[in-house]
Amino acid sequence: MKHYSDSRFLSILDRYIIKDFVLHFLLITLSLAALYIIVDFFQRIRMFLSNDATVYHMFLYFLYSTPMILVQMIPISVLLSSLITFGILSKNCELVAMKASGVSLYRVSVAPIFFSVLIAVAAFLISETIMPRSNQLVKKTVYIDIQNRPQMGEFKHRELWYRGQAGIYNFSLFDPTTVTLKGVRINNIDGEMNLVRSIDAAKGRWNEESKAWTLYDVLVATFPDNDFPVVETMKSYTADIPEKPEDFLVVQREPNEMGFAELRKYITKIRSEGYDATRYTVDMHGKVAFPFVCIIMAIVGVCFASRSERSGGIAQGIGVGIITGLSYWLIFAFTISLGYAGSLPPPVAAWAANLLFLVAALLMLSRMRT
Repeated sequence: MKHYSDSRFLSILDRYIIKDFVLHFLLITLSLAALYIIVDFFQRIRMFLSNDATVYHMFLYFLYSTPMILVQMIPISVLLSSLITFGILSKNCELVAMKASGVSLYRVSVAPIFFSVLIAVAAFLISETIMPRSNQLVKKTVYIDIQNRPQMGEFKHRELWYRGQAGIYNFSLFDPTTVTLKGVRINNIDGEMNLVRSIDAAKGRWNEESKAWTLYDVLVATFPDNDFPVVETMKSYTADIPEKPEDFLVVQREPNEMGFAELRKYITKIRSEGYDATRYTVDMHGKVAFPFVCIIMAIVGVCFASRSERSGGIAQGIGVGIITGLSYWLIFAFTISLGYAGSLPPPVAAWAANLLFLVAALLMLSRMRT
């Protein structure tokens, strides 16, 4: 039997496999994105209706959400594309024919795995360039356009500036999970924009019972007319700030609203000011770890689909792919939460799921019948 191992044959073979892989990838990605949008719509329909949201604003919300949705769907799309592409090849005995022609399964899998590298890079670039701005627009659409909240502040120079009812506020950090302000400065001004009082505090915490902000390690400087400032220090102080935590959510920049480079600069800033940046550091590493799981998913998909060349269980392969994808998401979310809590170092928390699936993929690859 003649063995076709020349470069021309392999080039045609690569194009043949890539064509099917890309077609399946696009169809699956669009299908999963559409399913995600439908589910998200029904989850948010009460919010839309209670705020009398227009069709235009609902359209903008889902339009701006699309980059984030695509990035989240890409890993499982790669996995399912590999499973379906190689499942069809197995069902049609094409893998057997390729092996009979002297082409190993390792060589056959090179093209989709290489393409998954390109997909991972593209996903990272989307999350670095397009997604931060689109997520900012999602927040603006929800809070300002739909819920009609006033835009009184801005996230500038990696700090939160807010024009409040009690004056001008400046915060180094607002953590919505603990409802805590860090690096607080409140400048009370009169009607002629003269500084009347300045309040500096290491941190502030929202008291749900009293519906007020309690500041800690406080320095209050009062500026009376034509007199020297009066400075007073306090351990704690109930600030006269009418704004609630949700008012600051509109302005605070979340990790998914920053690219990798911007997030790294923000982490450097808040660390230099003595604040804990663990949560942001975990998210920074996760921005790299999540897109590049595509490469691992491609290997897993090839191994699953090729382990039984004559069975051709495509439906079974899709089920395996969905379970595998959900398993990764669960493990990734679990290790990320451990990183937030400080139980795991940030790089380990972000990459643990990838390393676990990589080991499993390599073991499957080593046992694959070539």
